[in-house]
Amino acid sequence: MNFFQPSFKLAGKARDGAKVKKTYHPPAAPYQRLLADTRTREDVRRRVAATYATLDPVQLLQTIRAVQKELVEISDRPVTGEAMAPTAPTLEQFLSGLRTAWQDGEVRPTSKAKEKARRGRRRLDPPVTVTTRLREWFEAEPWRTSRELFERLQEEQPRVFPDGQLRTLQRRLKEWRRELAHQMVFGAEAARET
Repeated sequence: MNFFQPSFKLAGKARDGAKVKKTYHPPAAPYQRLLADTRTREDVRRRVAATYATLDPVQLLQTIRAVQKELVEISDRPVTGEAMAPTAPTLEQFLSGLRTAWQDGEVRPTSKAKEKARRGRRRLDPPVTVTTRLREWFEAEPWRTSRELFERLQEEQPRVFPDGQLRTLQRRLKEWRRELAHQMVFGAEAARET
């Protein structure tokens, strides 16, 4: 977190009546702020820079995942001398617990609120006919912005795709970029499983 996670820090506040205007320093990781601070001693700078040089965010992520997996395996192991599964309470236990049972809340499955069904599309998806072409363009040049791809599409097919449909393409590119990042971090096998 201290080396790789940038964050905003408040630079100042100015009050104008009831309105407060806040200004922030540019986002930076605590490591970067420490090096930028003129009060930091040179030996501290060297020590922190040496630590930073040994860190690899991808390797750290893999280590975290391995430790999490190990923790899950430890928690799944049965404890030696573990007691038998709890049995149903006796009539006396049930009656004695009635006075405070209301605090535990409803336990019947019918008490859960039903999930609302997701609302589907109400109109036809305009770029559905060119999705494969857009995907090919994206895979060939993933650094292109959605606006650049949309303008290229408008040049190929004028008057078919108005400017208002840019947001649809932005959502689609966001999903494709998420899939690409997931594949880069977890590998192609993990991307196929999800």
